[in-house]
Amino acid sequence: MNIKQLPWKPLGALTLALAAMTPALAQQKSVAVTAIVEHPALDAVRDGVQAALKEAGFEAGKNLKWQYQSAQGNTGTAAQIARKFVGDKPDAIVAIATPSAQAVVAATKTVPVVFSAVTDPVAAKLVPSWEASGTNVTGVSDLLALDKQIELLRQVVPNAKRVGMVYNPGEANSVVVVKQLQALLPKLGMTLVEAAAPRSVDVGSAARSLIGKVDVIYTNTDNNVVSAYESLVKVGQDAKIPLVASDTDSVKRGAIAALGINYRDLGEQTGRMVVRILKGEKPGDIKPEVSTKLELYVNPGAAEKQGVKLSDELIKSAAQVVQ
Repeated sequence: MNIKQLPWKPLGALTLALAAMTPALAQQKSVAVTAIVEHPALDAVRDGVQAALKEAGFEAGKNLKWQYQSAQGNTGTAAQIARKFVGDKPDAIVAIATPSAQAVVAATKTVPVVFSAVTDPVAAKLVPSWEASGTNVTGVSDLLALDKQIELLRQVVPNAKRVGMVYNPGEANSVVVVKQLQALLPKLGMTLVEAAAPRSVDVGSAARSLIGKVDVIYTNTDNNVVSAYESLVKVGQDAKIPLVASDTDSVKRGAIAALGINYRDLGEQTGRMVVRILKGEKPGDIKPEVSTKLELYVNPGAAEKQGVKLSDELIKSAAQVVQ
């Protein structure tokens, strides 16, 4: 019996087509990103992560599946997002800010997790130490040296003795800063006056409770406070209480000054860590990192509205003067 051979050209073309598709399929990666809330600093982290991935050749819609969800300030929602992302089994989950990072780390021991904009990942129990964790978790911290923050407070308000701080007592990164300031300020002849704001809507009333009790208000990267910063600025202007921030985006929104991290740069640093994981490194082999690049932003107009005048020396030393 003669067996008629199938034409070889179409088969060859199909084989070549499949061969061409294989590398693309092999390179297809998935990154899921979640943040506790949307505000300029955290949005800048997210955009920085995406930019670093694109620079490394991982582009959404081409060879990268990119997901992003905000918990809108709700820790319950953060836990739901974490469970959904873990179920999707991406190549990496990026968790921006402490509450989201805690939710994701609680939800998985296997999917690679990269945290970002977390002040103290050890205190938040994301990693056991600042060394490579040996777990599925690593990331980039926005930890700041508080002695430099206090120095800036004194440059803005030279005679300040009472430092006010509005913060969410349920946010681990803020609790860490409060404890550090409680220990550090008395050594410098200063005291800390706290005002709790468990929700974003509480920020304005918490700030008003400090009127007459403080010489200056310092804000860390507390997500409730940053997401409602305009309400804090209103109190600062009405009561002539100077506001000094720890993130530079808040200066654009009405803080007098900030010696802080550029959160876009922090996002790009985080993104480069994600790229290492996408290329095969294990998160447990990568030590958590801290951003060491600080920038001084000042806002002379905000200073005037809040009852102080910045020195020419301070203005000249700023990386950016917000008009």
